[in-house]
Amino acid sequence: MAYDSFNILTSTAVPLPIENVDTDQIIPARFLKATERKGFGDNLFRDWRYNQDDSPKTDFVLNNSTYSGKILVGGRNFGSGSSREHAAWAIYDYGFRCVVSSFFADIFRNNCLNIGVLPVQVSPEFLNQIFEVIEQDPDTTLTVDLLNQKITLGAAEASENFEINSYKKENLLNGYDDIDYLNNIKTQIKDFASNTPL
Repeated sequence: MAYDSFNILTSTAVPLPIENVDTDQIIPARFLKATERKGFGDNLFRDWRYNQDDSPKTDFVLNNSTYSGKILVGGRNFGSGSSREHAAWAIYDYGFRCVVSSFFADIFRNNCLNIGVLPVQVSPEFLNQIFEVIEQDPDTTLTVDLLNQKITLGAAEASENFEINSYKKENLLNGYDDIDYLNNIKTQIKDFASNTPL
């Protein structure tokens, strides 16, 4: 498996109610030198998270011990900007397994799905409700059920269904990337090749 399989995730969440968060804010370009997926979490939201002397900015949510969890809740239009895969790598490497927003940039969404981060798109109204409930109670949990494509806000007992490409859904459920998927069906591929006339 390329990453841990995703089925049902119940976790507290980290709220980032900022719209138009682009990939350069998620992981600044100066940190794109590595080609492996490891270590990018250290610089997730680097310029929002740290001062120039590398001291933490106390008013940024990732530096606030009140909030924690494997779910990041962002504002509308999350992941816009350049197509760098490293933005999704940084989110995964930090420990997030799900990002919730009312709208995702397409390339960022696909980059997340390719490495085991589930982007859950909800209505603007439900997103606002999530922010409000978490602000009132940071221990509120969200439950993301991939199989049934449903997200539930624990304290409010409110829920919404979300859409996902069926191929990407199957890969997430199994912890597969594209290569894992092909390896899993290599017998069928060989059978097809041997039974298909040139």
